[in-house]
Amino acid sequence: MVSRMFRLETEVDKARRDLLHRRLRETNTAASPVLRALRGTPDEREAPLHVWLSTANGELAGGLVGHTWTTWLHVTCLWVGARHRGAGLGSRLLAEAEHLATTRGCTSSRVETWDFQAPDFYRRHGYEVVCAIPDYPPGVTEYTLTKRLGRPRGGRGLSTAGGAPPPPAPPRTPGGS
Repeated sequence: MVSRMFRLETEVDKARRDLLHRRLRETNTAASPVLRALRGTPDEREAPLHVWLSTANGELAGGLVGHTWTTWLHVTCLWVGARHRGAGLGSRLLAEAEHLATTRGCTSSRVETWDFQAPDFYRRHGYEVVCAIPDYPPGVTEYTLTKRLGRPRGGRGLSTAGGAPPPPAPPRTPGGS
């Protein structure tokens, strides 16, 4: 018989958080043949991928931080200093990260960006909007974009006139395409 008496607690508890992560991982591994096949292999864990641009005197001009996991590159941060923008450095950082990812066997890339950051930049580099979350945070739209690596630039990515943010992607339905 299942007890219907539970106590809800809201304090931060790192030990229980870690236990929850372990149990979710076990559940996911049992449910997914793909994850099960990854366990114990080098592809099981994310591998950091960092690309840095420095000036002649060693000052950080820009950088890209991400990781690869299975066949995916995940770009988590890309930044170029204000006085170095417009010189193609962001494009160089992204191209180098994508190249390094392909040497690790990656075939796809993903990135999240806010509407005031760089959705147009990524679209110009062949990324497509697959998700738009309005008001995350309030007044801002967060976009998730993906790209098949090795595909020519200017593929079938979405485009808008005047540098406006890309339109939201159509809603996805469970079991839909």
